[in-house]
Amino acid sequence: MRPSRATAFQRQLPSNHMHDVAIYSSLFFSALVAATIFPMQSEALLVGLLLADYPAWALVTVASIGNILGSLLNWLLGRWVERFRGRSWFPVDDKSLARAEAWYHRYGKWTLLLSWAPIVGDPLTVIAGIFREPLRVFLPLVAVAKVGRYLALTALTLHFA
Repeated sequence: MRPSRATAFQRQLPSNHMHDVAIYSSLFFSALVAATIFPMQSEALLVGLLLADYPAWALVTVASIGNILGSLLNWLLGRWVERFRGRSWFPVDDKSLARAEAWYHRYGKWTLLLSWAPIVGDPLTVIAGIFREPLRVFLPLVAVAKVGRYLALTALTLHFA
């Protein structure tokens, strides 16, 4: 068993279940929003909680579920927003959308394994929704990518901490 990295102050704090609920809820919502089109990150919070000796398995589970659900929201957004293609306010013109569609069809569903990546990952999940990637294909690929990223980050954090 490894020694605790918690500070003396942290070890003196009473165990408070409501505090734990707040911590895990913060991680969940941070991961969920980070996976949507809104600019946010969850990695710093995850690393901080790992260094504060929260159980790695629980943190990875909560962050992964939140991040996968955020990607699902993007997929749903893509399914919904596509019906407005061609309207003047639609955020992407037809030429750009056609280019994205050709790229997606060329590389296919496997691009969703990059859904963990900064900058390109979130738009990929929206594009998958726009181009009607089946949910039964979308979810497993995104789950592998998201869980893999959090497992790698956790392993690196615990190794170098």
